[in-house]
Amino acid sequence: MLTIGSLVLGVSDLPRAVAFWTAALGYVPRGGLVEEDWTVLVPADGGGGVQLALGLSASPVQERPRVHLDLYAGDAADQAAEVERLVALGAARVDWELYPQDPDFVVLADPEGNRFCVIDTSRG
Repeated sequence: MLTIGSLVLGVSDLPRAVAFWTAALGYVPRGGLVEEDWTVLVPADGGGGVQLALGLSASPVQERPRVHLDLYAGDAADQAAEVERLVALGAARVDWELYPQDPDFVVLADPEGNRFCVIDTSRG
């Protein structure tokens, strides 16, 4: 049986991406290793969780990516606090024209332009 081991993001500035995602998720480079063109980030506590791999890419960022990350927040207050924390770390709010009437998600972009969502999971 297969399992998802890593999600992979293409980036143009690996040190900047590592700095953002380690601060955003509390992850660390696996084995303390950051190569020139690739690194895999894992939960700092050594617990389970999906790894986030970052690799250099010359591909342009997609405005409407076919795959993106959903980061879960416990409730609306947690979501708002996390969005502000992520923006302070360098994320940008995305003016998403496809928001429904009462969205349970906020679309952000990391410093590389990769889009991701912060979800209020209490609305389940």
